[in-house]
Parts: sequence; structure tokens; C-alpha cells
Amino acid sequence: MTHRPILGLLFGMAVTALVVVPAGADGSRPRPKAVVELFTSQGCASCPPADALLTSLADQQDVIALAYHVDYWDYVGWADTFGSAEYSDRQRAYAKSWGSSRIYTPQMVVNGTKGVVGSRRNEVHGALDTASLPLAVDIRADGDMLKIAIPANASLGDAVVWMVTYLDRADVAIEKGDNAGKAMVYTQVVTGRQVLGMWEAKAGADLKLPLPEVLRESSTGIAVIVQQENKGMPGPILGAAAYER
Repeated sequence: MTHRPILGLLFGMAVTALVVVPAGADGSRPRPKAVVELFTSQGCASCPPADALLTSLADQQDVIALAYHVDYWDYVGWADTFGSAEYSDRQRAYAKSWGSSRIYTPQMVVNGTKGVVGSRRNEVHGALDTASLPLAVDIRADGDMLKIAIPANASLGDAVVWMVTYLDRADVAIEKGDNAGKAMVYTQVVTGRQVLGMWEAKAGADLKLPLPEVLRESSTGIAVIVQQENKGMPGPILGAAAYER
């Protein structure tokens, strides 16, 4: 996995106790139990039901839902307007981390540890029923700054702090490929991913992000995700929080 540090941001890692900010203030959401990552494509005929399911999951206050549009269906005749080779590589990295070489759409990954067919509602909700995130991530806006507090937890291993930006809704008229003629509504569309730094289990972290710089016109929300690595590949997600303008 390539780590690209975000540029032009103010951030620091705290080595003392942090002041915990209540979740839900100033555009933040309550503490989630799960991060659901959907790997989907506008060129995938079986993806629309999964896209709709992700929309309903995003309405749950205890779920952070993110849609990664892959690019490996583009050959069918329609280039996904949000597709990225980087997101396809992320899905491959998950598969490799689990000892598999198989990827498919639609796939939902829950907390970085479990992959299920994204259109199978019972499987998805079954995975969510037992999901939990052991680490609290508190987030709030203070003027033009977004303040993030991640407390120490010595019982967990160190992890990477990611910032994922997303667009809450996009209407797309698909002209070619297996979904030709459909007018689709896509939600929680990932628009970018960048590393903010490391979370050290014994120290915790305190970060500040300038909102005008990180939340631009192409994005309406930010998810901060604390995720461990498995030999350079994505591992379990420990905690997360989201902010929407």
C-alpha cells in the first residue's frame, strides 16, 4: 500500500492525555460500529441493488458507508465517472490480505475484516449485527478547522490514520455498457484518500485539518479512519468518524 502524506495540513500527534470531544456536534455523527466499503462500478449489471443498499446503510447513524468505484469494468464500454485504478488496487489488497486473488463487484467490506456480496442484504446485515469498532474517534468543526481526537488504547496495535473524502450524492445517466439507459443515483462516492499520519496505541493522536483545503467542491464529507496494516496491506479498522458539511 502506498502512503501519500497530505500536503498543506496542520497536524500533530499528542503524547499526553486528550480532551475528548462529544460526537455528533457541528456536523459530526455518533460513534459508529462499522465502516462499510462498497466496491462497485457503473458498468456492473449486478451493482445497482448494492448501490441502493449502501444508500440505506448511510442513513444509519452507527454506520460509515463509502463507495469505491473500481475501473476494471470500463472495458465493457462505459468508463465509470468515479472509477479509479487506486480503488481497484485497494480491493485487490484486501483480497491478498485475506489470502485470495479473487475480486468481484459488488463487494462490501465491513471493518476491513469481512467481505460479503454487496447485493445480498441478509449477508450484509448479518455482518453488521456482530460488528464493532474498539477505538473512539471524536471529530468536530471549530471555525475553519476540523479537530480530531483519538485517545490512547494500549491494548491495540499501532495503526495508520486515513482521511477519506466523499460526495454524498451524484446523479449519473449511463449511456453505454450493461447499465445503458439507466439514470442512477450514487451516494457516499469516495473522491480521495490520503494518509494523515500514524496513531500510536500508547500515545493517542490529536489532529487539526483546515476544512477549506480538504473539503472542496467535489466533496461533501470527510471520514477519518484508523486502520491497521497486514504486511503493507489493509487490515482491521479500529475506529472511525465522519463529518459532513
